[in-house]
Amino acid sequence: MYNLYTLKNGLRIVTEYIEHVNSVSVGVMVQNGSRNEKPEVNGISHFIEHMFFKGTDKRTAKEIVGDIENVGGQINAFTSKDATCYYVKALNTHLDLSLDVLSDMILHSKFDPEEIEKEKGVVIEEINMSEDTPEDVLDDLHSKAIFGENSLARPILGTIDKVKSFNREKIVDFIYNHYTPHNSVLSICGKFDEKELNYLIEKYFSKWESSKIYVPEYDTPILLNDSKYAEKKIEQLHIDLGLKGLPYAHEKGYALVLLNNIFGGGASSILFQKVREELGLCYTVYSYPQPYKGVGVFNIYTSLSKQYADKALSVIDRELKLFANGGISKELLDINKEKIKASYILGLESTASRMFANAKCVMLQNKIKTQEDVINRINNINNDDIEYVLEECFKPGIISTAYVGQKVDYKKLNTIVNNSKEAYDNSSKIAKIKI
Repeated sequence: MYNLYTLKNGLRIVTEYIEHVNSVSVGVMVQNGSRNEKPEVNGISHFIEHMFFKGTDKRTAKEIVGDIENVGGQINAFTSKDATCYYVKALNTHLDLSLDVLSDMILHSKFDPEEIEKEKGVVIEEINMSEDTPEDVLDDLHSKAIFGENSLARPILGTIDKVKSFNREKIVDFIYNHYTPHNSVLSICGKFDEKELNYLIEKYFSKWESSKIYVPEYDTPILLNDSKYAEKKIEQLHIDLGLKGLPYAHEKGYALVLLNNIFGGGASSILFQKVREELGLCYTVYSYPQPYKGVGVFNIYTSLSKQYADKALSVIDRELKLFANGGISKELLDINKEKIKASYILGLESTASRMFANAKCVMLQNKIKTQEDVINRINNINNDDIEYVLEECFKPGIISTAYVGQKVDYKKLNTIVNNSKEAYDNSSKIAKIKI
């Protein structure tokens, strides 16, 4: 059972009651991430995520996590390009404590200058760790290739120089402008007493006030036809190929999910069977959509020995063209409807997953997307939807590339996919107009 309402201070509340569990997941999701940052403070959203765990007026950093972990619960947070989320999962008997700790963090953190300086070292090490991870380097690199100067191209962690420049004044000012009840959602999923829950929400979150109403607005992204390369002393070559995707909540979004499942979404997919199983060129190859508000990207990833890169890119490009122009049979359509329904339903067995999904839907669409809604949308995918996505996303082909490896002639590799990039540039013109 779902419930959606708004407190007087503008904070949106979404709850989902589940009778058969004995746990509850509580999360505060704020529509603020690296996409909301100006270049001079890139990375501050992620840094603030860390700082909310560093002590409040009534709890030390150790007590924040200890109060939850001592009752067997879990407390954590994450920052993405468009959101930051702070969450607790615990037994439903500890709902009061969960809301108390989260509200204390959000509303009463001290941002002690000494703790800020210590945490800079922690985040810098996180950046160093990311720089040692080829997949992370590749993801940031490809974002720059396809988004250029748009804020979606900026790394979530920021840079070491930017992190060193953060101070209490910058942090408090950013929170004042970007952390308001109006761009935040409190999401609760699990077993609870509704009357008690309403009382606790009022108790802990009604005092969250802000004189500023912040409604995020983003520059309209332009998808660029570009390529990036990073030299790394590693054994494999990591490749990311970018196609046009669909934005978050697009009406044809489930058709893209279905087509991705067939093309590169699992061990039975075209990419896996052709590139790995039949030719043995790699261990890992897959595709995945990246939907954002207003724009989407569709990615193809593989990592392999650079001596096989030419062959792998040729096969991927060939299979992409065959798939885009060949369409799918009714049998394949029906099979993959069942696959993505099963994947969705299995994911819902976690109260945390449901809490996150509800929060994001309310945050970006201001509505609840029920399980029945999703299943109906999947069941109603038809040939027109499939043709639309093939035309919009697959037929234009590869429009951007990124490579991470050692002593790689990436310009030579790009010649293999240049026909796709030229077709995108000359026929659809998507790279030169606003999405």
